Amino acid sequence: MKIETFVFNPIMENTYLLIDEGGKECVIIDAGCYYDAEKVRLSSFIENGGLKLVRVLNTHLHLDHCFGNRYLTERYGVLPEASEADEFLLPIMKSHCHSFGIPLNEDYQKLGGYLSEADVIRFGKSELSVIEVPGHSPGGLAFYCKADNVLFSGDSLFQGSIGRTDLDGGDFESLIHSLTKKITTLPTDTVVYPGHGGTTTIGDELQYNPYL
Repeated sequence: MKIETFVFNPIMENTYLLIDEGGKECVIIDAGCYYDAEKVRLSSFIENGGLKLVRVLNTHLHLDHCFGNRYLTERYGVLPEASEADEFLLPIMKSHCHSFGIPLNEDYQKLGGYLSEADVIRFGKSELSVIEVPGHSPGGLAFYCKADNVLFSGDSLFQGSIGRTDLDGGDFESLIHSLTKKITTLPTDTVVYPGHGGTTTIGDELQYNPYL
């Protein structure tokens, strides 16, 4: 599996494009493209590479992680998927944007399906397992690829830190439980791709992250 990282929107969110190296199918995790130039950059990469977008996944539904969902649905006909527990965040997306000083002049994109614990996302010969990690948001998810030893943690775990829990539905104790009972039990050499910032490993976070 090949991983391409794009840093999008004013909040500097990581959007991940995962490509099955055995074919041309790909998935996007957290489509944060906000500006027109960012949308063009993402779609140009897909189309210039002859790729077929088959799934659009969300680790959670805070505004900066789903700005691009409507664009991808309109361009490729692929509806986004996320936890049902986060769906309440979509109708209040515009008000959240206003509070961050970010104009949003389009309606939110409805989900096309729900994801939950132990679901398996298949594209080509690649697979991602869904792990529920509530805390940063009620429906927080992580996506784990055992074969490639990588985890996409969303805003649950960062390099040296964890996600904030003061937004709608956030809960500190739930997040710590999610991380210590599920995420840090993965192999220590698992590479973590977070929703913001650089990559890390489970082992490094166990050693250096003050929250763990």
